[in-house]
Amino acid sequence: MQLITAAVLLVAVLAFAVIRPRGLPEAVAAVPAAGLAIAFGLVSPGDAGAEFRELGPTVGFLAAVLVLAHLAAEHGVFSYAGRVAARIGGGDPKRLLAAVFVAASLTTALLSLDATVVLLTPVVLATAVRVGARARPHSFASAHLANSASLLLPVSNLTNLLAFAASGLTFLGFTALMTLPWLAVIVAEYLVFRLYFRGDLRVREEPRPDGGNGPAPRYALIVLAVTLAGFAVAQPFGVHPAWVAVAGALFLAVPHRVPPATLIREANLPFCAFVLALGVVVLAVQQHGLERLLGAIVPDHADLLGLLAVAFLAAALANLLNNLPATLALLPVVEAKPGLLLAMLIGVNVGPNLTYVGSLATLLWRQILHTHDAAPDPRDFLKLGVLTVPVALLVGVVALWLGLKVMG
Repeated sequence: MQLITAAVLLVAVLAFAVIRPRGLPEAVAAVPAAGLAIAFGLVSPGDAGAEFRELGPTVGFLAAVLVLAHLAAEHGVFSYAGRVAARIGGGDPKRLLAAVFVAASLTTALLSLDATVVLLTPVVLATAVRVGARARPHSFASAHLANSASLLLPVSNLTNLLAFAASGLTFLGFTALMTLPWLAVIVAEYLVFRLYFRGDLRVREEPRPDGGNGPAPRYALIVLAVTLAGFAVAQPFGVHPAWVAVAGALFLAVPHRVPPATLIREANLPFCAFVLALGVVVLAVQQHGLERLLGAIVPDHADLLGLLAVAFLAAALANLLNNLPATLALLPVVEAKPGLLLAMLIGVNVGPNLTYVGSLATLLWRQILHTHDAAPDPRDFLKLGVLTVPVALLVGVVALWLGLKVMG
């Protein structure tokens, strides 16, 4: 009965997050659900407090990097990326797609998937119109790469941060192991995109230049580069990445004299509250049966078959529960085995490209396209996911297995 109650609370929270009635924030459902989980005795107050303390630094980083990405946009970083992509594309939709893949992959890796979805996607849509290309392949690329290109750094995705905290790896060690899977997944996605959208990529429409140009935002690019280096340098000294992100955000905020109220708004505190509350709700499900079930089916050995099994299981769970709850549920089972933990990350980061509900970033991407009168076809998303996800999971896991062999 306790497992059923906990599962009902989790389903209600996830359904609310997907539907978002009247645009209400996800925390409106998640915070009361967490309170009910404690009130019903599904989670003890002590365990809930421990979950908050464990998730707190990660959620703090999430808030800081959201502010950092917003300030980068204010400095013109994403507009500049769009201009560079347009120059590289040169009116050729195929070359523009390659440029968008590079821009979205780097944005996701360096500034997190939220920056790609919220800030780069509108730029990609405008750039496609500007050069006379159909927007469909390029907008879908921003959605897919917001998920799959988040494998590279511990700071690229909230799922990565959660896994990184439990892995015992250094920042550079994590990055070294995930570089080859990151590249393999991006290349696999690109090849499938070229095939699936071959008709769109042959069409050249009338370009509509907007006259937008200007110099590179050198100051902002330097601050972002130093911030990225700071993530790697500070970690061995026990400095959490959140403090590095805060420092980078402050350096970007000072020249524009950004009001504190704007910084607080861009930190998206309701979403941060949602993540903390969701952790408690998932903990209730774990403690009353899910952790035992996953422990029984997750392999013990990080050989190639074991890595593949964990990655595909994580992908399936991400599409059933959403990738953040899937990560929270699987972490206690795989955290003692870094190889399986990294395979899980490939699953929860690549798997959400199969369905809209796989990640909150994909749901947000769909909302953004609706506001720009470029609503995606759900059938397109599903068909593209069926073509890309299994291939990307396979090549990503094989690349991880090779990296683990080489690096021991």
